[in-house]
Amino acid sequence: MLLPLVPPYWLGLRVKNALYDLGLRRVRRLGWPVVSVGSLSAGGAGKTPVVLMLAELLARQGVAVDVLSRGYGRGSGVVEEVDAAGDAGRFGDEPLEMARRGVRIFVGAERFEAGRVAEGKVKAGPPPAAKDDKQRAVHLLDDGFQHRRLGRDLDVVLLTLEDRRDFLVPGGNLREPLASLRRADVVLVREDEAAELVGAIPVGVATWVIRRELALPVETPGKLLAFCGIARPEGFFAMLPELAGTRFFPDHHAYSAEDFALLVSAARHVGADGFVTTAKDAVKISAAARAVLEEVGPLVVAELRVSFVDEGVAWKTLAAVCVRK
Repeated sequence: MLLPLVPPYWLGLRVKNALYDLGLRRVRRLGWPVVSVGSLSAGGAGKTPVVLMLAELLARQGVAVDVLSRGYGRGSGVVEEVDAAGDAGRFGDEPLEMARRGVRIFVGAERFEAGRVAEGKVKAGPPPAAKDDKQRAVHLLDDGFQHRRLGRDLDVVLLTLEDRRDFLVPGGNLREPLASLRRADVVLVREDEAAELVGAIPVGVATWVIRRELALPVETPGKLLAFCGIARPEGFFAMLPELAGTRFFPDHHAYSAEDFALLVSAARHVGADGFVTTAKDAVKISAAARAVLEEVGPLVVAELRVSFVDEGVAWKTLAAVCVRK
């Protein structure tokens, strides 16, 4: 059991946060405002669909937007813009997924440096029909709640019921306790969990509510084997129609030829006539690997999409930080 290791982790976390709270650790600020999207958990909260939703909303409102990400699992810490035609080993699975959805994203071990590169590459202009020349541009900081070295103008933190029941790492999946939500400007919750989570949101912290939908192709095989490499696979499996079987791998799993051979064997064993996986996993499946899977049947990619219950409330808050005075 790893629970005995939780107190030392908690103590280290308290010291780190206290140093930032007291101004004893340096916080660097970029030229454009920064909206951080993060969570208390190490994974599985659904940050990527939220970042994509915010990027789309900002773009519709005439705001130049990009995403800054560490790029988990990259082989290099060098700052670079993600090429949608590239591979996950170079850029990270989630950044590549976002790039393939049309978002400009810059990865690097130091998000401040990634932001400086972005500000030199992405043109930011005034809002349409604006009467002044104030810049309208925003960085979205992906998984940024714990990355306190980079200053932010708005801290959005996702909260789930699983977070409320979980333990701090290494005993569980939480990187910070629920009390850390006091640092947030906005707590974002799912519509079906909102009533049970309202008591966990600190007084004075705003709440945004989202709906989630798993988008599948209109025509899908009848008996699918679902597989994924995400932090909380049960939630993904639960949103799918009746399945022939399931297989899961560790979060950010780098698939091998042996993995695909095992998936084919498992599918044949349960009589599946196809596969379904997440968009995050799909970017790590090469054309050759896809061909191996398709010996059984089609590979279906399910995209998790989110939307605001009240977009107007969210935009009012975002609009206030889009222009740095």
